[in-house]
Formats: sequence, C-alpha cells, structure tokens
Amino acid sequence: MALDADVIVIGAGLAGLVATAELADAGRKVILLDQEPRASLGGQAHWSFGGLFLVDSPEQRRMRIRDSHQLAWQDWLGTAGFDRAEDHWPRRWAEAYVDFAAGEKRNWLRAQGIRFFPVVGWAERGGLLASGPGNSVPRFHITWGTGPGVVEPFARRVSAAAARGRVELRFRHRVTGLSASAGVTDTVSGEVLAPSNVPRGRASSREVTGSFELRAQAVIVASGGIGGNHDLVRKAWPARLGTPPERMLSGVPAHVDGLMLEIAGEAGGHLINGDRMWHYTEGIRNWNPIWPSHGIRILPGPSSLWLDARGRRLPVPLFPGFDTLGTLEHIMTTGHDHTWFVLTQKIIEKEFALSGSEQNPDLTGRSIKDVLGRARSGAPGPVEAFKRNGADFVVAPTLPELVRGMNAKTDQPLIDEAELRREIEARDREMANPFSKDLQVTAIHGARRYLGDRLTRTAAPHRLLDPGAGPLIAVRLNILTRKSLGGLETDLLARVLRADGSPLEGVYAAGEAAGFGGGGVHGYRSLEGTFLGGCLFSGRIAGRAAARATA
Repeated sequence: MALDADVIVIGAGLAGLVATAELADAGRKVILLDQEPRASLGGQAHWSFGGLFLVDSPEQRRMRIRDSHQLAWQDWLGTAGFDRAEDHWPRRWAEAYVDFAAGEKRNWLRAQGIRFFPVVGWAERGGLLASGPGNSVPRFHITWGTGPGVVEPFARRVSAAAARGRVELRFRHRVTGLSASAGVTDTVSGEVLAPSNVPRGRASSREVTGSFELRAQAVIVASGGIGGNHDLVRKAWPARLGTPPERMLSGVPAHVDGLMLEIAGEAGGHLINGDRMWHYTEGIRNWNPIWPSHGIRILPGPSSLWLDARGRRLPVPLFPGFDTLGTLEHIMTTGHDHTWFVLTQKIIEKEFALSGSEQNPDLTGRSIKDVLGRARSGAPGPVEAFKRNGADFVVAPTLPELVRGMNAKTDQPLIDEAELRREIEARDREMANPFSKDLQVTAIHGARRYLGDRLTRTAAPHRLLDPGAGPLIAVRLNILTRKSLGGLETDLLARVLRADGSPLEGVYAAGEAAGFGGGGVHGYRSLEGTFLGGCLFSGRIAGRAAARATA
C-alpha cells in the first residue's frame, strides 16, 4: 500500500509546528493533522505569556544576575524531586534540556527571529533551602510578542514548506486510532469533522462528516495534555494532593482533552507520571471569556497578603510567586478550594500582571510606547478591567466594607473581620523597619534588591491599612487547570517506548503529550518558562530524529 507522506504529525500546536518545520527542512513530506480549525494553529502556545527559561543569558548578565549551568541543574533537581524508577528518561531529558537552555537555545531562537524583553522575571522562587525547589535567580525571559511571537517563526516555516509542497495541513481531522504493519506503526485513522469558522479558542463542532486513513513511515504525537478535560484531571488527581477541587477554572481551551494520549496508550505507548500535574492557585474568572470556565492566572509580585478561605495567612514560604505546588498541596488541606489576596491600590498598580498574550497587548503587539506606559500611575489596562468587571474582585475604602464584600462572594460568611484586622495590623507593624521576623516582609525587601523587581514588579513596602495606599482590594483565587507533567515515555530520540522499555516502532512524541520530554521532564514541579521551551526542544528532537529515520 502506498504511503501518503514520510511522516504524519498529530497536533498543530507549538511542538507539532516545530517538528513539522524540522522535517520539511530535512526534505521530508509531512501531513500535519489537527482536530481544530485553522484559526487555532499554534494551540495553547498562542495564549501564553511567552516566558522562556534561559541560563546565563546576556539579558540576565545585563540585570546583574549571576547564573550558571551548575546552579540551574541544582535548582532543577531540587524542584523536580525525581524519585521513581520511571524517572530514568525524564531525568535524562532534564539534563539535556538544561544543557540546551544554558547553551544553544538562545542563539537558535534568535536565528528564528525571536527577541526578548530586557527585564528578566523571577518566577517560582521556592523559598526553602538552596537544595530545595525554586529558581535561585531570575530566569523567566519574556518573548517580545509573547506567545504569538514564539509561534510565529515556526508557523511561517511550516507555511513556506506547504507552499513548496512539503507539508499538507489537514484541519478538522480527529485521530481515533493508530495501527501497525509488520511491527511498525504506520497508519493513522480517524474522523473528519464538519468545517468550522469559530474564532481561536472557541469550542468547535464535533459533528462527524466522514473518515480518513493515512499511511506514513513514522508518526509524531504532539497532541497536548488534559487540562481542558476536568473529568480526566480529577481522575488523575493524586492522593497526596487531597480531594480534587469541586470547582476549577480552565486555563486552556476545551479541545485540550487528552484523548490522543489514550489512543497512543492503546497502540502500545507507555504512559507514565499521569498523577503529576501543574495547576495554578491564583486563577480568576475571566470577565470576558473565550472558552468554557475560562480562567486567567495572576502573576503576582511578593507583597499581597495571601489568606486561606477563612482569612488565615498561608504558612511560610507560601508567598505569592514562590511555590505553586506547595501552595496547592496546602490549599487542599483546608477544606476549601479558594483563597484570597488582600492588597492595596499601590500593590495592584506595581505587582499585578495577568498571564496570557491577550492580557498583555503591549508586549504581544511589540509596542515600546505602550510598554513604557506601564510606568505611569494606575494599574495596567487589562488589570484595571478585571478590577472593575471581574467577579472575583472586591474593592473597598475600609476593612469592614472589604470583609462584607469578601463574605458576599462565598456561600457562607467565612471571614471574621476582627481576626483579619489582627492579622493585617501585625503584618503592618513589621513595615516600619528594613528588617523583620516576618519572612514575607523580608522577602519583599529582598525582591527590591533585584533591579528588575524594583523597577517593574515590587511595590515600595507600606502598611496595608495606610489610607494613602488605598483603596483596599481583595481577590478571590481559584484553582486553574493548566499542564500535564506526565505523558508518553520517550527516549532521547523522542521515540515512544513500550512498558518493557523497547521502542514502539514508528512512533515519536513531543510537547505536553510526552510530558515535555521523556514522559515527565519536570518531575513534580516546574521552574516556569519550561513549558514552551519543552515544546520547542522536544519538537525539534522529534522532527530531526524522525527525519533521520525516514531518510
């Protein structure tokens, strides 16, 4: 039976685009399949903030950050917590990825036309010991153009290859099966869905209008994870994180449904680390949603007071921006699935950023003028819009009014005004000195020693109850689904492995479907800026390896 292509790539997100571009450049004929319409080319990466993890970059050195490969690897190991036999390949992928991030990655991306915002962000600060989780130094490099800026060069390469006849793009093709001939997986079958003109991210029709069957020498699975399928998220939820939340927001569109992972598993691929996942604890309901239960993550500076549902401060070191997984673990012990930020107008103006390309039009639109406008007084436009319209925001001139507003947001009045006042006043008394026994206050002073934070991300220390800093603001925070950290086990050539460790001949995997490499390159936790980077790295490896195998 004749082949339809050299390689079939399943999934037109970032990893699939990178793999396809590499295959086409190597002279291979590729069919790229995706169940969504053309408008969704680039997948989840389009919606991202565009942060990329780099080590000892020129941007870091200009900000007086001293980083090194050894420090980054120490941070990765302390964060990942590899502790399973199945972590053999994830750990090897992690070593290779840190080598890439400290070596070729930046120059390779610049060759694609990607540039970076000059201020390096400091995500996932950890807050424990040197050998524990978190980034010891800022490493979050924001792409000029955010997520669309990351997708753009690879989409351009794929489009150019399509014009040359090297790539065939088939949207509205939903894969339902993989099958083999003579021990090699070479056939992809599925359903053709009805044409759809819905905008990017909107739920598209699942009406089936036909079927397809295609054959190639190799298949690359780059179909993403499970974050849009809350049933699968709850099914995979680990006992160590307690009972799954009754209510979650979605940080990804509904088509991130995880169905292709099951199909690849049925074909013989080994799925590992499915209980490892990366969900955010600072989710807010989007007042102008694109997909169902659409949530946006607040990227906070260090100054907001973080309270549980009953108004008690979260334990050390669970401060804003420090330890996502540790915070999630704690929240699930409280008996409630929401928490609160309490802050001031001064804090929201300096410290609140919103994740997502659409929430950062200045960076996404590459407007230097608009970026400089962030230095003006007042909160950034998208943040101010959430403050005015967001269902999770309470704004009040006094603490009694704030507490009444907070209690109106929940089924029962859980916040006691007197207790909250004691908590805030105790914290405020610590603000009179540049030193403190309150470790969050110490962290605020420490953050302002980093030039990037002082300029853009950390408000000048002040009392929360200072009338001159007001009004007071409370934000109800929700669990926001986002990434699967496990997936198809792969070797360093991105070949999908069987349960016995042998390759599933003809099948490769990249991106979130492969746990961003190996079946879980992050272990239990992410250092941030490593999801897009994992798609880039694993997509490049899968494309190049499949090209060599089909020569």
